[in-house]
Amino acid sequence: MRLNKQRGVAVITALLLCTLAVSIVASLFWQQQVQVRSMENQRLQLQTKWILRGALDWARLVLQTAGSQGDGVTSLNDVWNTPLAETRLDQYIERERIEGEVFDATLSGRVIDAASRYNLRLLATGPQLESEQIRIYGNLLRVLQVDPLLAKRTADYMVSTHTPTPEVGKTTPPVKSLPVAISRVEDLLAIPGYTPEIVAKLRDFVIVLPLATGTANKHGVNVNTASAEVLAAVIGNMSLSEAQSLVAARKTAYFRTLPAFTAKLDSIGKKAIDPNSLTVGSQFFLVQSRIRLDRANLDTEALVERLAASTTVLTIRQN
Repeated sequence: MRLNKQRGVAVITALLLCTLAVSIVASLFWQQQVQVRSMENQRLQLQTKWILRGALDWARLVLQTAGSQGDGVTSLNDVWNTPLAETRLDQYIERERIEGEVFDATLSGRVIDAASRYNLRLLATGPQLESEQIRIYGNLLRVLQVDPLLAKRTADYMVSTHTPTPEVGKTTPPVKSLPVAISRVEDLLAIPGYTPEIVAKLRDFVIVLPLATGTANKHGVNVNTASAEVLAAVIGNMSLSEAQSLVAARKTAYFRTLPAFTAKLDSIGKKAIDPNSLTVGSQFFLVQSRIRLDRANLDTEALVERLAASTTVLTIRQN
């Protein structure tokens, strides 16, 4: 009986040791699998970043080429307005292939003229409200079926975020708290009256561009690329249907100069609310890219500034 008990203990001990050994081995394999997957994810992220870099370099080259051939005029007839359809990149990605694995690598994107949207910075010049721009933004809100009273409220808010430049030899006392400055469309939610639904409506029609430097009108609305909604806002007493007709006519004959645009408005009995905030050329562009690489997905929107001799990526937003 005692011998049987000893044998039973020995068997149980052996089973416990075997179970422990299996657990340890399984844990080691699991840790190794996690490390391998982590390394794969890091490699995928690195590859997507390199693809993004290549896409931005391509977009900058296209914009620079179009700018050098456009004589200061930017229109939807330019080559940059051709979207990049979803393109497979499998053959360009160096990666160890696993038998039976489905490996997807695609890139798509498009370039948008940032000046085709209304620049919210036009609402105020430093501490001063721009009444004509408030009227324009109010028109745009009305066209989009949003409360037009938000235009004045938005302008007041932008003035409240202005930090005055100190006079020479004087220092400005530090301000303890300032409202959040509007640097992108989503920041409008900081202003009472805006909702996520309203911001979603405005997303394709308004923008916040960097402060313009150099020549005038660099950050104004480009009448060659603006949507019908934006054109209806910047032109006095123009209905949306009239603006749509103007956009349709623009496809065959875009405006090479602002006087040509003014002459077109005169022929239909219309007038721009603030001609000084309009332009036929553009300095800023949005480059939107969508990269799909196996498990990694990357959607980006980059703000690119185009000058006479170079193009520069100012900001990149990733989703």
